[in-house]
Amino acid sequence: MAYQAKKLINDPKDVVTECIEGMVETYPGLQYLDGFPDIKVVLRADVSGSTFDKVAVISGGGSGHEPAHAGFVGEGMLTAAVCGDVFTSPPVDSILAAIRAVTGPKGCLMIVKNYTGDRLNFGLAAEEAKSEGYTVEMVIVGDDCALPPPRGVAGRRGLAGTILVQKIAGAAAAAGLCLADVTAEAKHASEVVGTMGVAFSVCTRPGHVTSDRLGPGVMELGLGIHGEPGAAIADLLPADVVVSHVLKQILSSETQYVPITRGNRVVLMINGLGTTPTMELMIAAGKAVPQLQLEHGLAVDRVYTGSFMTSLDMAGFSISIMRADPKILQRLDAPTKSPFWPVGVEGDHPPAKIPVPVPPRRTETHDEFSTQPQELSEQGCILEVAIEAAAKEIIRLRDQLNEWDSKVGDGDCGTTMFRGAMAVLEDIKKCYPLNDAARTINEIGVTIGRVMGGTSGILYEIFCRAAYASLKGTPQVTSKQWTKALDAAIAAVSKYGGAYAGYRTMLDALIPASTVLKERLNAGDDPVTAFVLSAEAAWSGAESTINMQAQAGRSSYVSAEMLASAPDPGAMAVASWYTAAAFAVQSKLRAPKD
Repeated sequence: MAYQAKKLINDPKDVVTECIEGMVETYPGLQYLDGFPDIKVVLRADVSGSTFDKVAVISGGGSGHEPAHAGFVGEGMLTAAVCGDVFTSPPVDSILAAIRAVTGPKGCLMIVKNYTGDRLNFGLAAEEAKSEGYTVEMVIVGDDCALPPPRGVAGRRGLAGTILVQKIAGAAAAAGLCLADVTAEAKHASEVVGTMGVAFSVCTRPGHVTSDRLGPGVMELGLGIHGEPGAAIADLLPADVVVSHVLKQILSSETQYVPITRGNRVVLMINGLGTTPTMELMIAAGKAVPQLQLEHGLAVDRVYTGSFMTSLDMAGFSISIMRADPKILQRLDAPTKSPFWPVGVEGDHPPAKIPVPVPPRRTETHDEFSTQPQELSEQGCILEVAIEAAAKEIIRLRDQLNEWDSKVGDGDCGTTMFRGAMAVLEDIKKCYPLNDAARTINEIGVTIGRVMGGTSGILYEIFCRAAYASLKGTPQVTSKQWTKALDAAIAAVSKYGGAYAGYRTMLDALIPASTVLKERLNAGDDPVTAFVLSAEAAWSGAESTINMQAQAGRSSYVSAEMLASAPDPGAMAVASWYTAAAFAVQSKLRAPKD
């Protein structure tokens, strides 16, 4: 269903001019031409056409692809960028104004993406500039590898590979080369680069409704940067599979889009299309490099990952591959003051991995003691069923915990706890010395610390370490000693986590459980009954958190109204595993004897 997109704008007609205003306020090396907003040209603040002694490099096109192209204006890259309205080629007058503003005696090169409107408008501007006495050359970039050749008169579309061409041309111009040589390097670069994009959502123009053309669970292969339909729609696949498909399409020997063969050296660009998180772009980069090396026999000399040529708010990415040679690498590594060209990429890569400087983390005497005994004692059997029941209950509740946490936190409580529970079930069969309760609790802490992460992980590790310290040296643990260990664990969590009863945390389940456990044991109840009654107290405490105002953790930033919609997931997790353990012990000890 189509709906009005949410955008941080004023009048949709003013988005380009207001974007340019923000850009020049942010970067003092940029300015825009007088005649703004009708003529939207961003140029280097240190360049005057009448005195500029280098070849000027101009590019541009429709807006909506930021940071392209204005974000790449700067010494060592573009001299000026001409900005059209969103997805609309800039008018001839604007392009001509840019040429007049920055072109000196050495002339100018215009780098143009292969779209009909851009070719025509930049071409006409070039002809008019020549009639005025300017020396102008133009290189058209068509790096699209998604659509099968031939493409008729339209040819291949210009995509993110254009940015690499701009950098090479800008560096050649900054080095003082003449117009013919700068043009030759740019033209060569345009002929050895290929790009293909994949979208997970379509883009929405300012003031327009969001299209529902690309529904859930699907992706579009080979779409254009203006949201135009691509080559095919397919089911959403894992990142490594998508990356593999794109690389094979670009490097296809059948289409021969780019002259790249096994043994060549290449440059790789992973480009975000607007709203793709950096995490996902880095995943794509991490999958692309070894595939290029191992499956295609290519040496990857440089990797550029980020958002370079976007499509407004489109989710997706494109991959560009350029055949590298020493001159191209020299140009790409050359310094630039362009605000959005990535720094820290130049130079050869050291090994991606180095050895860990410390041994893997386990307990100090793990090799000697931390293995499951061949025969379990009665205490070992009880401990085993309690641990397994607690872990399985957390696994069962993963989605419910996530749902609660999505309302009052960051939505991953269940996933985090699930990770820990799964690891505990795996390790209990291998390395928990179940006949030694203290060391078993310590090993649970080691497991949790290894896999859970986050605040929950460290709090549970502290919990286990404190309980271990209390139980250490006790071969046969009594119910009173378990109670003392629980109190020690609660005190440690409170000390380091900074929370107390009523703060809407895991302690609001643990503290009532500990209180009732001590009360019932002191009243003479048998340990199993006391354990079960303390589990009921844990549940009551956890459920009461729905009426509490959070004073610790991420929930402390959430409104009281939202907090009232769900109990604290951390407290509910405690109540769940604690209760599961209690009933498992009850079932084990009170089951009929054979």
